[in-house]
Amino acid sequence: MTRKILVSMVVGLAFAVALAVGAAGTSEAADSKTLRLITFPGYAPPELVKKFQQETGITVEVTDSSNEDMIAKLRATRGGGFDLAQPSQDRIVAVTQQFSLYQPIDLKKVDTAQIDPVLLASVKKNASLKGKLYALPHVFGTSGLIVNRKMAPDAKDWTAFLDPKYKGRVSYRMKRPTLCAIAFALKDNPFAKYNDKAAYQKLLDKVAAELIKAKPIVRNYWENGDALVQSIRSGEVWVAEGWEQAGWKLYEENKDIDWVAPASGALAWIDTFALPSKSENLEGAYKWINFSLKPENAAVFTNKEKYATASKDAVKFLDENIKANFTRCYTPEAMKKMNWYPTVPGGLEEMEGKVMDKIRAAK
Repeated sequence: MTRKILVSMVVGLAFAVALAVGAAGTSEAADSKTLRLITFPGYAPPELVKKFQQETGITVEVTDSSNEDMIAKLRATRGGGFDLAQPSQDRIVAVTQQFSLYQPIDLKKVDTAQIDPVLLASVKKNASLKGKLYALPHVFGTSGLIVNRKMAPDAKDWTAFLDPKYKGRVSYRMKRPTLCAIAFALKDNPFAKYNDKAAYQKLLDKVAAELIKAKPIVRNYWENGDALVQSIRSGEVWVAEGWEQAGWKLYEENKDIDWVAPASGALAWIDTFALPSKSENLEGAYKWINFSLKPENAAVFTNKEKYATASKDAVKFLDENIKANFTRCYTPEAMKKMNWYPTVPGGLEEMEGKVMDKIRAAK
């Protein structure tokens, strides 16, 4: 190889590297103008996306997802591909420990004065690792009782599922929420036993015995929300486990039916804001978080989707009928008693599955 050819190759290589660096710089600049958001359907209303883009000049690319899909996508890229994600608070710590999918939140970049302190405290408790916080609250919802109060005026706690006077008029899902609900009704805390499998199994057995004994009371184990609403609407079911949105829909039609916070506490979940470990637009992510938690913006979401928001003053901007639902059902007493879902340790789902199979098979 001649010296002239070698020099030409070196110059060419240097030029190629320069081009690559320039391209990377251009890409980085472009990335700062794009926010890649992976979230649940409906969590980024088009009107809010448009408003955010007008205010910041940042384009928002929204990918609809689920908890399982978020984990799968971020695992495939080792925490890359998205700038902001919205997993449930119980789906953060484990995948961060195992796969480093998320990075810590910098609270100095967050307007925490906008956030309901009860929700922030819950997320700090359930989405922190080694003293670092990995999420912020955005949306929350609950499983409670949907009651026809004309037919079942005394149904005020999960114990109604065990009460013979409601024989053939009870419906609930044969899923974890029902197991946890009955445990709380029996004055035991299933979440406190999550990290002691022997104690948790003993509690599951206790719950199973109660639910098996009460099987004649149950009309059905519901799986479809629309079918549940219809069964309550028709009077077939008087007391059910269900989400507040279903209860409020029925309340609009019939004031005798409503969502009720159980005396031993509703079961509550929180969907969050979390930063993927390889986020390329952290500035845009924090801007979207603060924007979404502004009361007037959060109210746009809640008015449309009917989910409660972590923005503590959003209630001031809600439509009157929606505000009435929240103030009627989410009283300070009900909020104080909420049982917030923590992270589920590995192995518990299998234990619960076997118990639920036992309950289904029992005569």
